[in-house]
This record gives sequence, structure tokens and C-alpha cells, in this order.
Amino acid sequence: MTAKEYLSRAFYLNMRIRSKNEQIAVMNALATRVTSTLSNTPVSGTKNDHKMEDVILNILEYEKELKEAMNQLVTLKREIRDVIEQIGNDEYQVLLELRYLSSMRWEQIAVEMGYSIEHVYRLHREALKKVCVPTA
Repeated sequence: MTAKEYLSRAFYLNMRIRSKNEQIAVMNALATRVTSTLSNTPVSGTKNDHKMEDVILNILEYEKELKEAMNQLVTLKREIRDVIEQIGNDEYQVLLELRYLSSMRWEQIAVEMGYSIEHVYRLHREALKKVCVPTA
């Protein structure tokens, strides 16, 4: 695994968490939406009382998966932070933290650090060479 792939793991896990949050919001909206249909047709004596229960159980399962993913993200960010801290250059550390732990865009990093975008790219290439990817 390259240094960039290793450091990007937190970004992708964060994206998955965001997606799970959106899915839970959609499921909650569907679960709370109540509609009624008026009809002259007699109501059947057998109705499915378990529908809402199934929806709630699905939402709870998604929330459990979300909590597990969030715990993974915290652990992964801690691990990445430790790897970044091993680099002996403060400038590289700040750049890598802004990019991989704060998920900032290159333009934002350039403004934050007061550098041109080209200089930020150059620093990033140099910083990646200093990253020591842990072996599992």
C-alpha cells in the first residue's frame, strides 16, 4: 500500500459514514410518513402489523453499523495521526493533517498555509516520501 492510499483510508471511511447517515435519514423519513387511503372496499381481517416493526429493526441495524464505522474512523484517524507525527517536518505534518485528517481541499490548504497551489502539491509529494506506512 502506498503512503497516499494508506492516508486516504480515513477519507473514504468518512464518506461511507456520511452515506450511512443519509440512508438512515431517508429510512426515518419513510418510517414516519403516514398516509391513508380512503376506499369503499372492506378492510381485510388480516393486516401486517409487523411492517413498521421491520422498518424500525432495519433502522436500528443501520445505526449499529454506523456506530461501528464511527469507532473505526476514530481509531484509524488516531493511527494516521501517529504516523504523521513521526515525520520530522512541521510543515509536512500540517499539510498531511489538513488533507487526510481534516479532509480539506487543496485550494483550502493553499489558502490556510499561505502558499500557491503548485507549492502545496510539491510539498505534498515530498511529504508522502517521508510517510512510513505501518505493516499489518
